[in-house]
Amino acid sequence: MGQDLLYRECTGGKNSPFRSCKASNTCNFGARWKNPAIFDVSSLSSNVEVAVQRVASGKWGTLVGQACIAVDYLLVEEKSAALLIDLLKKVLKRFYGESSKKFSRVAHKRQLDRLHNLLKDPHVADTIIHGGSIDEANLILEPTILLNPPLDAEVMTEEVFGPILPIITLNNIEESIEFISSRHKPLAVYGFTNDEALKRRVLKETSSGAVIFNDVLVHFLCDELPFGGVGESGMGSCHGRFSFNTFSHEKAVLDRGFFLELEARYPPWNSFKMQFVRLAYSLDYYGLLLLLMGLKRYPKNSPEN
Repeated sequence: MGQDLLYRECTGGKNSPFRSCKASNTCNFGARWKNPAIFDVSSLSSNVEVAVQRVASGKWGTLVGQACIAVDYLLVEEKSAALLIDLLKKVLKRFYGESSKKFSRVAHKRQLDRLHNLLKDPHVADTIIHGGSIDEANLILEPTILLNPPLDAEVMTEEVFGPILPIITLNNIEESIEFISSRHKPLAVYGFTNDEALKRRVLKETSSGAVIFNDVLVHFLCDELPFGGVGESGMGSCHGRFSFNTFSHEKAVLDRGFFLELEARYPPWNSFKMQFVRLAYSLDYYGLLLLLMGLKRYPKNSPEN
């Protein structure tokens, strides 16, 4: 007998959820999370510093990025990148000071090695503008910021799941829509903007498990919202009644009597019966009524023709 399964893959595996689901009645899983944050500086005005603080908490405050809903990378206009980076550095200093003892540890040695290897790529190493130091004895990787790493580098094709934050610059913030849509569907899209037109485009033209404007992570705390992914970021949803619905099967039950038996549903077929079937499948109830009353014409040729 199968069992219901709630699966969360934290190691980047792609096939294990499907293998597990084969033996389950119901399956809900998430397997790949690379959540972008759109940072529209020009529309945020006086709220920029609050937005940066929220981004930083959504990246390094989530066990230094070791959470499925953590911010994975930032999209910002090139003209605003310097301001964003400067504010991020100031927030990091305020959050953690100069001591690495305030950083959360990476889960284990294998995870630290994986993150270290992302930074060892020479093309990626050249884009480090903050952090990058590693304390192997204490499993600590300093919060690290990258500016425009190669888009084909592993740090941009695979989920980071750690304290490394790539920043990708764009000519125009509208380009973020196409950038996100051209990649794997994320578990969440975070949009920091007060531009209502851009918000509408994000909702209409991108596909993700969730969209959160001007904050991070908080949707996870709301039981009134479903939590789950789409495509490679997951399947199904949970939280509150959504969990109940996911692991419940809505069984169809129909109990009818024997009054009003329509011979038109049975062979042998003729033109009248074929017209009856056509009207029934098209849900043309008015046409059916006219046909049964003899008020609707139908082809007199044989049903074979």
